Amino acid sequence: MSTPIRNDFEAFRPTLLVINDEPSILYAFRKFFGEPDATLLTASTAAEGIELVKRHRPDVIILDVHLPDDNGLNTFHHIHKFDARIPVVFITGHGTTDMAIEAIKHGAFDYLFKPLEFDALCEVVDRAMKISRLTRVPTVVADEQVAEGPSDALIGRCPAMREVYSAIGRVAPQDVTVLIAGESGTGKELVARAIYHHSRRASGPFLAINCAAIPESLLESELFGHEKGAFTGADRLRVGKFEQCHGGTLFLDEIGDMTPLTQTKILRVLQDQQFERVGGNETIHTDVRVIAATNRDLQAAVADGSFRRDLYYRLSVFSINLPPLRERREDLPLLVEHYLGRYSRELGKSVHEIAPETLDILRRHPWSGNVRELQSVLKQALLRATGSVLIPDFLPASLHVDDGSAPRTDTEINFGDWDRFIREQIEAGSQDVYAAATALTERRVLTRVLEHTKGNQVQAARILGISRPTLRAKLRSLGLDPDRFAWQETFQPSG
Repeated sequence: MSTPIRNDFEAFRPTLLVINDEPSILYAFRKFFGEPDATLLTASTAAEGIELVKRHRPDVIILDVHLPDDNGLNTFHHIHKFDARIPVVFITGHGTTDMAIEAIKHGAFDYLFKPLEFDALCEVVDRAMKISRLTRVPTVVADEQVAEGPSDALIGRCPAMREVYSAIGRVAPQDVTVLIAGESGTGKELVARAIYHHSRRASGPFLAINCAAIPESLLESELFGHEKGAFTGADRLRVGKFEQCHGGTLFLDEIGDMTPLTQTKILRVLQDQQFERVGGNETIHTDVRVIAATNRDLQAAVADGSFRRDLYYRLSVFSINLPPLRERREDLPLLVEHYLGRYSRELGKSVHEIAPETLDILRRHPWSGNVRELQSVLKQALLRATGSVLIPDFLPASLHVDDGSAPRTDTEINFGDWDRFIREQIEAGSQDVYAAATALTERRVLTRVLEHTKGNQVQAARILGISRPTLRAKLRSLGLDPDRFAWQETFQPSG
């Protein structure tokens, strides 16, 4: 099977614009940011910065509160009118935060204090670039062939995927709440972004938050913000996602993992478009479209009392169900062709074809991690690949057939194979051996403990010495669905 080679990510090398007149700050950005990871532009005045914005449309802007010819807030308003989607990060002194906070209320991304701390700077810039990519890089439906240019694609021609495309087309122009359901790794965020890009809010911000990845104690603050002194560690006012995303679209991933208190506050926002920050009394009005996603059966969660019935009805005004990869195997060749071409260029490989026997092995694999697992497998295979054809030898050990009938899962790899695993990773030129080995170990430990508890996550979390939300988050990160993983089908009783 011939595979077109291209890389969607190469076309999205971010452009970072720094508008600041302090030589030390400009020097720091030149030293730590720029080629080959990003294109760095600098300006020392507001007028020069606005001109660069119009000429280059940067992906992220770093803006000082005080400039020689104007203040940062006025400059931000000029930029925001030109393109409200560009994340703008303010640099401010400890005594001049009011202007930065006011800008964030109007849509700025975040603010940093002088003197700049490198770790905090990198973390904020990295988040801003990710948000910029979500907002600026379109998600397209690749029914036949993906158009050239930077884009992410929904791939598939099967009837279930065609229904998904039709649903996106029907709901995108309507300013209603959407609930996307599907197992981990099926592409729920891609669907949310496709709805956003085809909506009337496409010129506004798009923010995403994973409700399962943030500790319960911090999620409320992330969503609604908090006042200074609201709790221990709240040393400054924080503007939450609902306030920051005014006029845009907010994607709430894994919404089924929210606590009852946060569910209640989300319900109020959906009903009235208003809320209070944590520790505050001021009622804040917002205009946000919510797209939610979950890998849980929310109807079952409503029945057992862990999810609010009224919130479920508010969220499911329009529902889209994404099929797991095992239920659309006819799409596998399309997916393999697409991601093989994309990752070949990204990894500097010249793989143009996939051997039929390799595709047969991929077809037989259960794909419990869905498309995300397929992407990981193809990246690992390309790291090992030599020549222009992807043969079975390049596939990870977890996909090799032991008995001629069924592929082996990661959890069935004998620990005696560790030397071979590590050697293969090194010979393939991997620069992520530690992460790969850690993921393999975690997958084995978690699934073996859950086998012992017959899927009882509370008991498994107690044995592992972690919380249940942490267990669920780890399972998702490893491509395992916490709610629908088929334990009896995967494991044989021990001893």
